[in-house]
Amino acid sequence: MTRTRFSPIVTTAEMQAIEGAMFNRGFPVPALMEKVGQRLSHFLQSEFPRAQYPRVGILAGPGHNGGDALVVARELWHRGYAVTLWQPFDRLKPLTADHARYARFLGIPFVQTVAALQEVNLIVDGLFGFGLERELTGELTHSINQINTWRQPRVSIDVPSGLHSDTGAVLGAAIQADRTLCLGLWKRGLLVEEAQPWVGQGVLIPFDIPASIIEEVLATTPRGFCLDQTCWQDLPLGRSPITHKYQQGQLLLLGGSTAYGGSILLSALAARCTGVGMLVVAVPQSLKPLVLMRVPDAIVVGCPETPTGAIAHLPETLDLTRFSAIACGPGLTPEAVGVVETVLRAGRSLVLDADALNILAKFTPWPLPNSTILTPHYGEFRRLFPDLVAAGGDRLDQVTAAAARSNAVVVLKGARTAIASSKGDLWINPESTPALARGGSGDVLTGLIGGLLAQQEALTAACCGVWWHAQAGLQAEQQATSLGVYPEHLIAHLLPTLQAALTSCV
Repeated sequence: MTRTRFSPIVTTAEMQAIEGAMFNRGFPVPALMEKVGQRLSHFLQSEFPRAQYPRVGILAGPGHNGGDALVVARELWHRGYAVTLWQPFDRLKPLTADHARYARFLGIPFVQTVAALQEVNLIVDGLFGFGLERELTGELTHSINQINTWRQPRVSIDVPSGLHSDTGAVLGAAIQADRTLCLGLWKRGLLVEEAQPWVGQGVLIPFDIPASIIEEVLATTPRGFCLDQTCWQDLPLGRSPITHKYQQGQLLLLGGSTAYGGSILLSALAARCTGVGMLVVAVPQSLKPLVLMRVPDAIVVGCPETPTGAIAHLPETLDLTRFSAIACGPGLTPEAVGVVETVLRAGRSLVLDADALNILAKFTPWPLPNSTILTPHYGEFRRLFPDLVAAGGDRLDQVTAAAARSNAVVVLKGARTAIASSKGDLWINPESTPALARGGSGDVLTGLIGGLLAQQEALTAACCGVWWHAQAGLQAEQQATSLGVYPEHLIAHLLPTLQAALTSCV
């Protein structure tokens, strides 16, 4: 992965240092506030046009976040919006006070109570930005809770007011935003899974931070990054005109059982969307006809099975060294301990999911072989790394520690899937949908990552697979609502989503 392509994730201290370095180089604070305010205003006018959202209520705090909000108020006022301001603070930073004075000169109305904003069409939250540490209390807490009961959309500037910008914790009360317009660089707290009910949809609003300053402040490793549409560039799309199937990767999928016959089939259907040159699927002998019927382009290997219908062991004729990658786990059942042990000794690139993880948790043979990818949901993660969970910290801390311990790329699935490398770097997918929260979605992801891993290195395969999977889910949701994104519908959207993305990049 080329790290510099992706937007960094920063802590409060790092963002303060970056802004401080800009100011020290001569960039005026008022100029930054104007630039930010103009970009926020442009976004709001585009996404919330005056014809549909004529009345806007703006919450302006005492600091520079409140100053940004006041610039937005001024710009929307000039463009014909009916703007109303609520500024529940007497003591303001000097620059914010100047903007407030000018807003009054323009005739923008200020109201004394937040209840006066109840009938507006849009709320813009600029009470507090990044760096808030103290708990909110008293009347302010009551007002925020009151705002959260209203039906109109709420847009927060940089960070929802009341949310800790490093941990995502709620400090007494916080605005529940529908969208959070993160300024400059992604703030860590916005990407913590537990913060998502307050963050809503995160949108990065850049303001032209020089790359040299970012590198100067964030020179140390490891680093955190957000996935974005540039992931499409890393897919194995460029092929020689004289290539052949054995040069496009060979993937072995291992899994399935009588009890869970569909899981490995979903993985296989997803894997073939990656263009992997050869797909081999090893399943219990009784499942072979089903898989062959649905995936006729795969080589299907029937394995000896236990009395309960799980794979007893792999056939001696199955040479694991011929494969570029092996993906193991969907539908496997916890009986198949020997299968997982065999796979770990194979010396191949691996994706371990589902019951392969549950088996792994019984003996945790850290460190794992190089080029191994683990794809747990949080329940499986707790079984694999119980001491890391018990030690506290949030999921981002935990997954980073898990990757370092296991020598694997760890993909911690969730509303904000986090991908940690064994070197300590972290990638987070900021775009997903709860429509994927259903059985089988993870099997689709396993197949995607497995097919990509057969063609490229582990970290790239994991990041590309996670991004592609989520984007297909978002596209499927547009067509079928959040109720209709069942796994086969998701698979049906994989290639159209890729095609649409490539077309838009041309």
